[in-house]
Amino acid sequence: MRLFIVAWLAGVIVLQREPSLPDVAWGLAGVAALLALHLVRSRVARVFVVLAAGALCGYGFAAWRAGERLADALPFPWEGTDIEIVGIVSGLPQPNESGTRFAFEVERVRTPGAIVPRDVALTWYPDRRAGAAPKLTAGERWRFTVRLKRPRGLANPHAFDFEPWALERGIRATGYVRTASPRERLDARVDGWPCTLHRWRGEIRDAMLDRLAGERLRGVLVALAIGDQDAIAPDDWDVFWRTGVGHLMSISGLHITMLAALAAAAVFFAWVRVPALALRFPARKAAAVAGVLAALAYTLMTGFAVPAQRTCLMLATLAACVMADRQGSASRVLALAAFVVTLADPWAVLSAGFWLSFGAVASIFYVMSLRAGARGHVAGVIAEQLAVTVAMLPMLLALFQEFSLVSPVANAIAIPVVSLAVVPLAIAGAFLPLPFLLDVAHAIMLVLMSPLERLAALPLAMLESHAPAAWTVVAGVAGCAWVLAPRGTPMRSLGVAWMMPMFAVAPPQPAQGEVWLDVLDVGNGLAVVIRTAHHAIVYDTGPGWNADVDSGNRIVVPFLRGEGIRTLDGVVVSHADDDHSGGAISIAGSRSPAWLLSSLREDDPVHTAFRQSVRCESGRRWTWDAVVFSMLHPPAALYEETARRKENDRGCVLKVSTARASALLAGDVESRAEAEMLARDAQALRAEVLIVPHHGSKTSSMPSFIAAVMPRVAIFSVGYRNRFNHPNAAVVRRYAAAGAQLRRTDREGALHIELPAREGDAVAVRAYADERRYWSDHEPAHLPSPGEHRGDGAAGGHTGARR
Repeated sequence: MRLFIVAWLAGVIVLQREPSLPDVAWGLAGVAALLALHLVRSRVARVFVVLAAGALCGYGFAAWRAGERLADALPFPWEGTDIEIVGIVSGLPQPNESGTRFAFEVERVRTPGAIVPRDVALTWYPDRRAGAAPKLTAGERWRFTVRLKRPRGLANPHAFDFEPWALERGIRATGYVRTASPRERLDARVDGWPCTLHRWRGEIRDAMLDRLAGERLRGVLVALAIGDQDAIAPDDWDVFWRTGVGHLMSISGLHITMLAALAAAAVFFAWVRVPALALRFPARKAAAVAGVLAALAYTLMTGFAVPAQRTCLMLATLAACVMADRQGSASRVLALAAFVVTLADPWAVLSAGFWLSFGAVASIFYVMSLRAGARGHVAGVIAEQLAVTVAMLPMLLALFQEFSLVSPVANAIAIPVVSLAVVPLAIAGAFLPLPFLLDVAHAIMLVLMSPLERLAALPLAMLESHAPAAWTVVAGVAGCAWVLAPRGTPMRSLGVAWMMPMFAVAPPQPAQGEVWLDVLDVGNGLAVVIRTAHHAIVYDTGPGWNADVDSGNRIVVPFLRGEGIRTLDGVVVSHADDDHSGGAISIAGSRSPAWLLSSLREDDPVHTAFRQSVRCESGRRWTWDAVVFSMLHPPAALYEETARRKENDRGCVLKVSTARASALLAGDVESRAEAEMLARDAQALRAEVLIVPHHGSKTSSMPSFIAAVMPRVAIFSVGYRNRFNHPNAAVVRRYAAAGAQLRRTDREGALHIELPAREGDAVAVRAYADERRYWSDHEPAHLPSPGEHRGDGAAGGHTGARR
């Protein structure tokens, strides 16, 4: 069975890495191989048949499920079009400063001919005429007009991928309510699954927030009681992450398992004291049933979210083994649980939680079994915590490129406090007429925060590394297993050597004289990471989406971390528009750049985040690793002009040149600034690669400017279906007529450009979408731009869901 399940998991994993969906007949071939197993007599041959059958069954099953899910899609022609729909608010609405996000189950499409998926994620933005978004409640039936788009995410290395996240949760379109169109609440209350559940959770959330109004950690208690993590403050999340206890501040498998264990223990204790019950039905089986029911109840209270479902399924599998008197070995039970989870959710293998949960349980089983002698309770707890800490190191570095060095101490303090005190008190205070228990839970959490904040503030609280190569992760897991092997295993310390390649094998870097540019996919904005052999800067920092979330902390910093860039030499912010400067403060706080080079006004708050702030001026020039950096705009005199100038035309224009090629980064400059640069030195504008000014706006890219630059590659950093209609069709045609190769981040994701240093080497451009998966709408290669986009106002989209 274990061989079959291992092969099944391998098949599911391989399918999730496919660029397109294969024929589901592969699964039928696996079933046929499994049925023919009894015809095979050789033991070795049977092993190969079992492995082949498992891999083909997993591969084919995952392909079938994916095909079913993808079939419920929004057709491309209906993107950005007004569609009138009727449906039910099916999830717990999430209000924030920019509007209200909510899940919506479409019951009826009133627009003739329109095709809309059943489950969509919508945002209701406040409107100047209509006022703030109404207070929405799960279970309400509404009729309104929406504009939708397919669940397109931002495609960047080492960053969160929204598209598989949405696919796993069945979200097949995102969009917003058209507040200018008629809308009507048809029914205030629609009962049924899951509306009643989420309406009840919303009432509990409102009551908790009212009771704890003004309290710092009320969001933590809400998250622990009903699974709503949006109320947790970002600063508190940072403390939890740096101390490695973030898994305790959400509906983690630990909490569900702990409550299930408490319920099972209570039932077992009572059951054995009633002989008639114990004789009629074994106490351990009654306890197993009680534990699963408690886990299911808690999972439902917290919204039946996908991660909680996995834990519930794992516990149900264990209980089924107990009921069938087939507990077997720990590895057998764990394998069966993994099979059940992937059978219910084949996309689970894409989730960090899947690997961390099973990895933690497997490491505990491994370190606590095959050990001679009995451990004391304290020694056992310490051994478990150390085992989990060591075993999680390769996985955490592979998934997040970060690892909390203080997590053993922090978890030793936090696990008993949160799991045995805060969670039960929060649940009791939320669901029983005992609201004072919420105050007690909050007081305990405040006390706990003191040591956690001190641990988080330690300079070496976090170990940060680059994204390790896949083979080094495999070697690291093997090394961990060797280190944690039972006493007496020869040369256990050599396991550390197997872990070293994760840190020693660094990602590739530019050679001397070369320069690499990574134009990140930040939507309708700009963020470019520029690297030479020993230096790195960021040119523009992308947009900010709200007070806590911006492209700096969600896209640029994860990219820098994954590429092994621990510090920056500097940051260039071309001008003050938010889509270019929104992530600057986050980047400064994470990577401590030495300087800021910008055209920002003196009172701009971005200046205070940097140790040194310098004004960018044409003529400024420096050389790193035989690569020349030249500032071509604005001239110093422009800052002294009394006449009003657009922020765009004050933007910093940077040219980066190797001995063989150049790239021109033009920010948002418009035709007036282009004309001024042409008048000063048209020859200096010549470059093989051009980051097209102002995202291809019609106010930029004059024919004379394009003729002076003569780009071989023109890159448009634009957002998918952005409301500004960038890039302008006429501008795209100009670059195409000039012979430039057109590349777009909205179609291809992040773009990696290499400027060579040696004679004969060509400029290389690689798209992140070249590594696309079957769920991705991004194009795998360059396509010409027909200019079909309409200004549909969808740029805001479902930004909050990308967390």
